Amino acid sequence: MALTIGSKAPDFTLINTEKKEVSLKDFAGKTLVINFFPAAFTGVCTEQMCSNRDDLNFYSSLGASVVGVSVDMPFTLGVFKTQNNINFDLLSDFNKTMIRDYDMYLEDFALGLKGVAKRGVTVVDGSGTVVYAEETANPGTQVNFAALKAALEKIR
Repeated sequence: MALTIGSKAPDFTLINTEKKEVSLKDFAGKTLVINFFPAAFTGVCTEQMCSNRDDLNFYSSLGASVVGVSVDMPFTLGVFKTQNNINFDLLSDFNKTMIRDYDMYLEDFALGLKGVAKRGVTVVDGSGTVVYAEETANPGTQVNFAALKAALEKIR
């Protein structure tokens, strides 16, 4: 189950595609949209990240930053980011700490593969509080972008 709305967002420090650390504290005072996705280069994950890419101006107009989080290595995420012209940070949770802390750990994925991020989104406001959380019941189901956008418009 995703984090509870109103709870304090767990801190994290992950590596981005430029091999630099990115932490929750880097977004202090700002709204952060965290997109969790199981694996780069899969169809629904690519659609999720590209939808965020295409709507980045909407998020920015509300003062929100966007990141994507998966357990893929930073190098893999770098190629994925380049090939799909992703215009926000993709963060590697290779050690699976953030997905566990955010209750977004999926034990059984597909083809016998284990331990990836669930598909979902968590929004953290500038004070570090979870203000929106969604996880899909099935990793092949897309997040509800309309509900996400409505939630963001309410907190601006």
